[in-house]
Amino acid sequence: MTGVGKPSRTAYGAAVHRAVHQVLENGRIFADPLAIGILGEDIAPLVHEAEQHPHRRRMRLFIAMRTRFAEDALAVAVDRGVTQLVVLGAGLDTYAYRGAMRSRLRIFEVDHPATQAWKRERVGEAGIALPGNLTFASVDFERETLDQGLTAAGFDASQRTFFTWLGVVPYLSEEAAMSTLRFIGSLAGGAEVVFDYSNPPDSLSDETRALHDTYATRVAEIGEPWVTYFETTDLHGKLAGMGFRDIEDRRAGSSPAGGAHVLRVSVPSR
Repeated sequence: MTGVGKPSRTAYGAAVHRAVHQVLENGRIFADPLAIGILGEDIAPLVHEAEQHPHRRRMRLFIAMRTRFAEDALAVAVDRGVTQLVVLGAGLDTYAYRGAMRSRLRIFEVDHPATQAWKRERVGEAGIALPGNLTFASVDFERETLDQGLTAAGFDASQRTFFTWLGVVPYLSEEAAMSTLRFIGSLAGGAEVVFDYSNPPDSLSDETRALHDTYATRVAEIGEPWVTYFETTDLHGKLAGMGFRDIEDRRAGSSPAGGAHVLRVSVPSR
């Protein structure tokens, strides 16, 4: 997702959408008091740019929705016994620093080393305190697996764990996505995961396909193209085959990501 030595530009873009949502929609879907500060920029020009491109509102609201969905599901999971949170592709996610359940969790933020170094710089410059229960796990997936990276960071596979994995799957190969899901499904302590994905472009309406193509061109031009799509029934079947159950799948059909879905699924302890 990221160039050599450079943080992910799409992670930055998602962070801008979350911050602008706090202003233009007053955080109505997803309230994040740290979203603006962690950017380290004057929010006014970003808000003005968003107002000049009203079509971006769909993506902004989808990003707010998927974050709210994940955090609501996490709150329920903690009450059911989850003790660890893994934020995959953390970018500038702020849950570890302000989330309602953060004090009841051991939290791991996983990202590419370049993006994570940028995140830590932003947290420091924003004056955000690092909680003692947070561990950064820098994982370069070209050189190590998620299992190796988490194990090195002190992750306990025997504890029930919740994974958030937002804004990542479309940028991965299908095999890389399936490999991560197989790892989550194999954990002895059981797990839940929330992730987003998109249906194939040729399944979309003409209007949604046009929006999809506009955004797909944009992310490809910055070197972070969308490469993987899933047909919903096929994906559900693959998840069931890995031992996952209790699939909750919500579609945001108007998202320019193209038939975008956010999905929660769980696997029992072994």
